[in-house]
Amino acid sequence: MADDPRRILIETVARIGRETQLHLDERDRHFWITNLVIFVISLLLVILAIFNVYYVRVLYKDLDGIVHNMDSMHNNLSQVTNNMSTIAEHVQSIDQSIQYMDRISIHTAEMSQSLPRIGNAMSDMAVNVDAIDKDMGLMTYSMFNIEQRSGHMTSNVSLIRQNVRQIARPMGMMNSFFP
Repeated sequence: MADDPRRILIETVARIGRETQLHLDERDRHFWITNLVIFVISLLLVILAIFNVYYVRVLYKDLDGIVHNMDSMHNNLSQVTNNMSTIAEHVQSIDQSIQYMDRISIHTAEMSQSLPRIGNAMSDMAVNVDAIDKDMGLMTYSMFNIEQRSGHMTSNVSLIRQNVRQIARPMGMMNSFFP
């Protein structure tokens, strides 16, 4: 009976059954570990997504603040440009008025023939008026340079403002999805 073929077959089937059960148990254990790892990774991804949404929202608000500051800067620079234009016009008006001082100097020179003491004083005045006239001409030129530079600054700030708006626009579209 020791060599009974049925017994060998039953033992072989029993051993195959045990080995199959061991493999099934091991496979279930691996599936459980894999599911646990997937759950932990998913949880970490959800936490990371929450932080990303928060940071995108903070970035959007910061960019919105930058755009607001750029708008304010643009408005202020526009006002400075207008004020510089007004100052340049006033300096030009003063410069044109000073040109009449040459005529006054000529008339006082004619008066100086009869009044030598007044003539000496008027000659000194003519020299000073010429120096003032030259200085005012330089000042007019400087004011026009300042006006041009402030105009360039205003246009550059406007370009920066538009670029920041273009950066902030995708963030603004994403803002409707966020809480």
